[in-house]
Parts: sequence; structure tokens; C-alpha cells
Amino acid sequence: MDAWNESCQACGSVTCRLIKFSLGKDFFGRPYDRLSPSSDQNPKWYCTPCSLHKNLQRDFRDIRSEFDKLHAGQNSELSKADEFRRATLRLYEIMTILNAPQQHSPFLNGHDVTLLMERLNTLTMPV
Repeated sequence: MDAWNESCQACGSVTCRLIKFSLGKDFFGRPYDRLSPSSDQNPKWYCTPCSLHKNLQRDFRDIRSEFDKLHAGQNSELSKADEFRRATLRLYEIMTILNAPQQHSPFLNGHDVTLLMERLNTLTMPV
């Protein structure tokens, strides 16, 4: 696919450069590969603002997944006090971005982020 001749697959913008990240680390520093040939038969391309929101969505999903593990009594990165604080701060950052004027995320719902923040606030974590 020639990214320069296509539109953003989230917002439809055709006026900016499109981006796709294939390798990286999740919020907790674990490697991931979103472009494995066997799993990514239909690559998606995003403009810069949508790419930012896609990364916010990834962080949100990582934190929610670890919260679900912790809540189920499984090993979780959130059982580490530093990671718990970092995740809580990241959720506040995500909400700040979502609440900014003229911000709309094609990937995240502010209500879902607020709900996860409230659920995290109900936990008692070691200092």
C-alpha cells in the first residue's frame, strides 16, 4: 500500500502523512508485533492525531488487561506499587487529552477511561 495515496483509516483525512508502527513495547515494556505476516493481512494506516489516539487506546487496553488480572487474583504488573502509580498517572493523562477542546478519539471513550480510573481507585495497594 502506498500510504501517501490513501486516507486515514480512522478519521478519513487525506491531507496529512499516514503512519503505521509495527514493532514496539506495550505500556508495561513488553515487546509486541502488530504486523506479524500471519496476523496482519489488512494493514491500517493512521494520520498523526489518530496514531496518537491509537497509542492511547493501546495503553488503556494494557492497563485494563492488567487490572482484570489483578482483580481475578492473577499475577499482574499492577501489583507492583510503582507500576500501579504509573498506570494511574497514565489514565489521568489520557483523560486530560480526551477532555481537551476539539479532541475526539475514534478509538477511546472517555466514560470507559473514567470507569477504569474509578475501579483502580477502589484498590488498596502497598506503598
